[in-house]
Amino acid sequence: MSADDRYLQRALALAKQNIADGGRPFGAVLVRHDEIVAEAVNTFHLNGDPTAHAELNAVRNLAARLGSEVLRECVIYASGQPCPMCLSALYLTGVREVFFANSNQDGEPFQLSTTAIYQQLQQPLSRQTLPIHHCPQPEGPALYQRWAEQQP
Repeated sequence: MSADDRYLQRALALAKQNIADGGRPFGAVLVRHDEIVAEAVNTFHLNGDPTAHAELNAVRNLAARLGSEVLRECVIYASGQPCPMCLSALYLTGVREVFFANSNQDGEPFQLSTTAIYQQLQQPLSRQTLPIHHCPQPEGPALYQRWAEQQP
C-alpha cells in the first residue's frame, strides 16, 4: 500500500468513526514531511457550525498549534471531495496538494455532493442563484490601502 493510500485510509477511518459518533461521513488528515500533523472530522453535529468541515477543522487545528505558515508544507487527504468552501480555504492556506477518496459523483445519491455549488460558482455573479450585490462606497479601496501601509 502506498503512503497516499495509507493516509486516505486514515481519513476514511476517521469518517467511519464520525458516522458511529452521529456525524457525517467526512474525515481529513494533514501530512507534513510524511508525518500526520493534524486529523479532524466534520463536527456540524456537535456544534451546529455549517463550516465545521473536516478539512477546515484540520487546517484550524494545525494553524492554532504550529502557525499558518506550516500549511504550505502540507498535503491533505480527505474522505470526500472537498467542497468549494474547503477547496478555497486550501488554496488560501497554500496547502501543496489534495487527495480525496470519494468524489461528488459518489456522494450524489446520498445528497453529499457539492457539484451544484461548483456549477454556480462558474457563473457570472449576476447569474448565480444567490443574489450577490457589489455596492461601491465613497471610501473605495482606501480601506485596503490603509491595511497595506501597515504591513511590514
